[in-house]
Amino acid sequence: MSDSPWTDRIVGERMTVDQAFAERIQQSQFSNQQWSLIMTATEFEIEHPDDPDRARIIANTDKLDGIIPELENIQSGMGAMGGSGAGSGNSNASSGGLLNSIMGALGMGDDGGSDHQEQLEAAERLTQEYADELQSHLESKGRWEIVRDAASDGQ
Repeated sequence: MSDSPWTDRIVGERMTVDQAFAERIQQSQFSNQQWSLIMTATEFEIEHPDDPDRARIIANTDKLDGIIPELENIQSGMGAMGGSGAGSGNSNASSGGLLNSIMGALGMGDDGGSDHQEQLEAAERLTQEYADELQSHLESKGRWEIVRDAASDGQ
C-alpha cells in the first residue's frame, strides 16, 4: 500500500516510464528481477511539494541496504546451471548468501563489503534516474502540478 495518495494518481504514468526505462535497466549491472526487487524496496517522495521551483521527486532508498544480499542471490541463481534458477545450484547460493548475510551482520568475515557498497550506490543512482525520468514525464504530460499539489495536501 502507498503511504501517499499522490502515488496512486500516477500508476499509468509509472507503467509508461517503466517501459521507457527498460532499456536503461538492460544497460545497467542489474537484471530485470533485481530491478524489480530494488523498486519494491524504493519509495518515491516529493521533496518541497509546496514550492513549485524546488519540488522534485526523490527516491527514498533507505530500505535498499537490506535487499543487497538478495540481489546477489538472484544473480547467483541466474548463473547456476545455465540460469535455470530452480536447480540445486540456486539453493546452495541462497544458503551461502544467508550465511554470509548473517556473518556480515555480526561483523564476522568479509562478505564482499565493497561489492555490497558498489551495488547499493549503483541502485541508488539508478532509482534516482528513474525518479527524474518520472518527474520529467509528468511535466511533459501536464500532470506535475496536480501530482505536486496532491503530495502537498497529503503531507
